Amino acid sequence: MSWQRTLWILWMANFSTATGISMILPFLPLYLGELGVTDESEVLLWSGFIFSAQALTSIFFQPIWGSFADRYGHKLMLMRAGIFGSIITMLMGFAGGPWHLLLLRMANGAASGFIPMAVSMQAAVTPDQHTGKALGTLQTGVTAGMLIGPLIGGVMAGFFGFRTVFILTGFLSLVSTLIVGIYVKNNKPKQREAKETPAQGWSVMLPLLPIFAATMLTQLAMMSIQPIIPIYAASLTDGSHTELIAGLVISVAGIGTLIGSPILGRMGDAIGQRAVLIFSLIMCGMTFIPQALTSSIIVLLASRFCLGLFIGGMLPSLNTLIKKLAPQHMQSRAQGLNASSQFIGNLTGPIMGSVISASFGFRSIFFITMGLLFANAIIIWMNQKLKQQIKEHEAQQDPVI
Repeated sequence: MSWQRTLWILWMANFSTATGISMILPFLPLYLGELGVTDESEVLLWSGFIFSAQALTSIFFQPIWGSFADRYGHKLMLMRAGIFGSIITMLMGFAGGPWHLLLLRMANGAASGFIPMAVSMQAAVTPDQHTGKALGTLQTGVTAGMLIGPLIGGVMAGFFGFRTVFILTGFLSLVSTLIVGIYVKNNKPKQREAKETPAQGWSVMLPLLPIFAATMLTQLAMMSIQPIIPIYAASLTDGSHTELIAGLVISVAGIGTLIGSPILGRMGDAIGQRAVLIFSLIMCGMTFIPQALTSSIIVLLASRFCLGLFIGGMLPSLNTLIKKLAPQHMQSRAQGLNASSQFIGNLTGPIMGSVISASFGFRSIFFITMGLLFANAIIIWMNQKLKQQIKEHEAQQDPVI
């Protein structure tokens, strides 16, 4: 099977999975009302626990599933994540109380990993010279699903109720998984050298720590403003259409990512992913300056769009560098660790944004996040070992003339 055909099958599967995820997430606090939680403070408390539960368990389990993928192949782990995730999501529609929903979200985090495994599989089957383009295109499926999912979920919840949305979401994920099972072939896993101990294998991945840190900061940058964006957006308007404006401020970054991922992914194939990653980190940081200083909602929207645009350059570059630098027999474990880094950003970003904003004001979180992105760009730029490893890998891939 050609890598292009695999790409479009996985694109559709990722789109369906991301759509399903975003169909239910925005409405979890409202669903708690049907589960008997009516006090506003309790709703806020349970919402925080339930939102964080899946990310918390995912942090620990993603590298484990990646290790199994290196041993048995990606397809088996894709099927496992898709089937178990579908069943658990359907069961959420039958929850009898908030504890049931919390435990199911934790179980879903432990069993999930469809999208990171799809990225790992695509990276494994794509030639090096096309990896940035392929992973950038694959990312657009996730971004598009996350953008359209809340709209579909809101319409469905209005017509059929929240419980039906969970059941239909699980069914959608199951169909996507079966399509992958039918049309995508399992790749042959790379075998670890006989003389190499597991400890030696893991030590080879130490140079990837700056890459994992960049992944975490990417998500942290996206998520740090999430808790305050409705209030911040309202402070820049006359108070009318606040909900619509807040939704636009959040979604416009996703639109930027949708555009930036394939463009900057192809640029990474042409000039090198390390250069694109450093450039994207710096430009992402720069977008926080107008966000912090503006008194105009138009400037905020434009800045958020540019943030998403350059984040679209970071994501395929990060995944491509992992493919180049991780040992062949540890590719999925490396992608699993990268996924864990992403979940850490998802988990800590909103907390950091809320605490810093409450302590030092809304605008302070923009400057702090900007500083973290700049620091990571400097670390990657100054990391000569990382630069040398990329050169060695590319030299090995160049044909002898």
